[in-house]
Amino acid sequence: MQNDPVALEARHGAHNYHPLPVVLTRGEGVYLFDTEGRRYLDMMSAYSAVSFGHSHPALVRALTEQAQRLAVTSRAFHTDRLGPFLAALCSATGMERALPMNSGAEAVETAIKAARKWAYKVKRVPEGRAQIVVAEGNFAGRTTTIVGFSSEAQYRDGFGPFAPGFVSVPYGDAAALERAIGPHTAAFIVEPIQGEAGIVVPPAGYLREVRAICNRHDVLMICDEVQTGLGRTGAMLACDHEGVRPDGLTLGKALGGGLLPVSAFLARADVMDQFTPGDHGSTFGGNPLAAAVGLAALELLERDRLAERAADLGAYLMERLRGLRHPAITELRGRGLLVGVQIDPSVASARQVCEALMHEGVLTKDTHHTVVRLAPPLTITRAQVDVAVAALARVLQALAPAAARVEQALPA
Repeated sequence: MQNDPVALEARHGAHNYHPLPVVLTRGEGVYLFDTEGRRYLDMMSAYSAVSFGHSHPALVRALTEQAQRLAVTSRAFHTDRLGPFLAALCSATGMERALPMNSGAEAVETAIKAARKWAYKVKRVPEGRAQIVVAEGNFAGRTTTIVGFSSEAQYRDGFGPFAPGFVSVPYGDAAALERAIGPHTAAFIVEPIQGEAGIVVPPAGYLREVRAICNRHDVLMICDEVQTGLGRTGAMLACDHEGVRPDGLTLGKALGGGLLPVSAFLARADVMDQFTPGDHGSTFGGNPLAAAVGLAALELLERDRLAERAADLGAYLMERLRGLRHPAITELRGRGLLVGVQIDPSVASARQVCEALMHEGVLTKDTHHTVVRLAPPLTITRAQVDVAVAALARVLQALAPAAARVEQALPA
């Protein structure tokens, strides 16, 4: 059809995504609606960007009211929205300074620049020699610097040459980190839980060990919490679960309330103060519209105690998933409302499971072909969790009915 949106996208767009075959037109709370009027339970929430649900009235009101007054000026001028937003952001995270950007990748790029300049100006690393340690399995975005230190072959294929100065170590291995640190090491950038790698949770105590190692070697610990931050894992920050305060922090996704791209790099004052006028910037970063929505999102997070809600409902979701006891599920991983369901590839691919879930009225996305993500808006209810788990049970039963019967016949 001439006006078919899928055909138009295929004809005029880059083929850098492989969406599920559904065309969405509206969102409300934890639900999405397609062009045929069918309702779906959103169990992905745009990789945590829609943590508050779709079109939350308080956030839409903040957006609308600010858009009618002032939206974009660039940082060439002060505005009455930016200061209150930065103050609230620092208060919520316990950090001293914040630098607003737009995408999560921009926040990580900002962290890299800050770590390098701090290393040269404060740690006195020789110019051009600074190294940053990263974890294998990391995912911080798609810019050329970031994909250059990815361990995923596809992310790198055809996009080199890449920037030097990065060293990779196994995720969750604190001893490997310590061995990799040298006199020119500026920082270690780490996700407290790896999202794109398949919702990988490190061993208990790992972040505390990382914190101690970074202290011993005068290395910045930078936590990438673009996906895990702002309540997703049952705490304001995922690193809060181990009582760890990083030297630098990246946030994004949920910070924009599901309405705008809003991100930030936060850090100790002595790290952030290495930036001087002209060192770094963004035309849209910190614009009044983004600041108003970000401030409203932070207020909503605290007012509705959404981190606590994620902890409670995440535990309930895990309990229900464990109760399925289906042989197609080989592992369950996660914390709070960030859960990965590992699917036995001999039964089905995770993509097949997600497509089948779509027909059951549940939307989510696979990662690495073997993991189904379950990361709904933090506003989801227990009854809605039950709906999602029941849909997954039906899908798995249809994909592997004989295996399920064998499992059910086994003694508990």
